[in-house]
Amino acid sequence: MARNANPSYTGAPMKIDVDPVPIRVPGFRFAGVACGLKESGNRDVAVIASAVPAIAAAAFTTNRVQAAPVVLGRPRAAAGRLQAIVVNSGNANAYTGRDGLATAHAMCRTAARALAIPETLVLPSSTGRIGVPPPREQLCRGVEAACAALSPDGFHDALAGIMTTDAFPKFAAETLLIGDREVTVAGMAKGAGMIAPRVLLAGRPVPTHATTLAYVLSDAAVSVAALRRALQAALPQSFNAIVVDGDTSTNDTVAVLANGLAANPSLSASSREFPELCGAVVRVLQNLARKIVKDGEGATKVIDIRVHGAKTRRDAERVADAIARSPLCKAAFFGGDPYTGRIVCAAGYSGATFDPAKLDVYLDDVQVVRGGREIVTRVERAAAAVVQRPEFTLTLHLHAGHAIAHRMAADLTLDYVKFNSDYRT
Repeated sequence: MARNANPSYTGAPMKIDVDPVPIRVPGFRFAGVACGLKESGNRDVAVIASAVPAIAAAAFTTNRVQAAPVVLGRPRAAAGRLQAIVVNSGNANAYTGRDGLATAHAMCRTAARALAIPETLVLPSSTGRIGVPPPREQLCRGVEAACAALSPDGFHDALAGIMTTDAFPKFAAETLLIGDREVTVAGMAKGAGMIAPRVLLAGRPVPTHATTLAYVLSDAAVSVAALRRALQAALPQSFNAIVVDGDTSTNDTVAVLANGLAANPSLSASSREFPELCGAVVRVLQNLARKIVKDGEGATKVIDIRVHGAKTRRDAERVADAIARSPLCKAAFFGGDPYTGRIVCAAGYSGATFDPAKLDVYLDDVQVVRGGREIVTRVERAAAAVVQRPEFTLTLHLHAGHAIAHRMAADLTLDYVKFNSDYRT
């Protein structure tokens, strides 16, 4: 589509104003420092540490090429207990062989020594360019410096330390009452590109989705099984629902730690108040996931793709994924074009079972396909107004059953192509 087809195009991605409000999570300290991995000189090492071992649940990428920190961290998270997270940005430590794995071990060992905790309680993460040998000694010096700088008020410093191509910091926090105890749930995330998550919840053979790096910290007292249940409930509604470019990273990690220092009665999955904690985890992860889509490299729009009336949940997901990943659909979203030919085409090749003659499509509340026939020309002005908005909903009714699916997608822009065409050089 020609650039001038979108009269609202300014050549600039979404602008997000983020007020870095102070965030504290009782019992957790944070730090972010610069060790020289980033040419910008910005913070590139982060450490998050709990005063006591915390209950943990985590999910990791299912890409067959897995970064060294994922290989090392998965079994540690599966054990259900962690006390620290050590992260570097600017180097993914992926596709780096035995040396990369040794570097991930060295980062954890350095943090464990500085914090006087067992190394097995340290979860490593990395993000940045793939296939570049990580500078082990330099990273370990950075980890030492971060451990020395840990502070209850260092949340935003740690967040800066995990960011790479992010245009703005992504964080969310909630407080809630469990019994008579105030509980905090706070999260940070990074990510803008290489986003089409496919991960596996550590410790459970159930495929779920997530993306980039995200860490949720809480002082809630909760069992391992319950925390895993909360993460399992949250992922399909948050990180498994987002697509920026259709590429699944080698480093995707989502971890939730709860150290119990709120001293509420410990929650099991059957506790009366467990849904309150689970809801907070869901909302924090949803908030973080949506911000990642908004920050999709060069993104100007967020499109909520909702599929209703599918024969099976898998069919609903197939249709939503096909549209969310289609370069043609994403380019049309960027251009602000209400034409639905590309949308129904993607639904048709998705592999889902449905009768095209029954398909209905809506842009927000404006119907543009009725009974398998496009009617855009009848509602052109209203439909065009919808797709010019920075956020809108695309809904497909398949009329084949009762299953539903939801994806959050970014558009495909000139800025995305330009950025990723010279990412390495």
